[in-house]
Amino acid sequence: MMKKNIGNTLALYPTPLVVVGAMVNGKPNWLLVGHLGIMGHDHVMVSLAQPHYTNQGIKESGMLSINIVDEALLPKADRSGCVSGAKADKSALFDVTVSENGVPMIADAPVVMECKVEDIYETKGFDNFICTIANTYAEEGILNEAGKIDYRALKPVLFEMPTYEYLKTGEVLGKCMSFGKDTQK
Repeated sequence: MMKKNIGNTLALYPTPLVVVGAMVNGKPNWLLVGHLGIMGHDHVMVSLAQPHYTNQGIKESGMLSINIVDEALLPKADRSGCVSGAKADKSALFDVTVSENGVPMIADAPVVMECKVEDIYETKGFDNFICTIANTYAEEGILNEAGKIDYRALKPVLFEMPTYEYLKTGEVLGKCMSFGKDTQK
């Protein structure tokens, strides 16, 4: 099948939708984020446009929270991306829990990762926060028998960049590395 070159288009969407939390000028601030990535089993990267108000707090404290959005959280999460914390106080948008390290976390988020910034890598117009996951907090109802997150129970909202749409997670297709076992070379 012929493929058409569509330029340098990022084609790794959809991604889980998250709200990043940070203390900014002594108050929790929240930002809807669709640019994040896995960098290993205990490292993540959060990419934020440089003008974001939240970046200031992350740079000052060296900490942030990544709050996974489910359907129940979506209206408030979406709101956190509609207005800048520099223009409106978003500290009361969510019920807040503050970690021992002073990181604001959304109390109603089914999963929250508390992260320590190890490095900031700048690209054109973006601050890319390279983080170590310090702690992960999960509601018991979304954990399986082994104590691991069950994404079928969590049902995170997905974000698709080219269309700016929110998607539901789908059904399980099968176990990883199970399809290729029966394939002949």
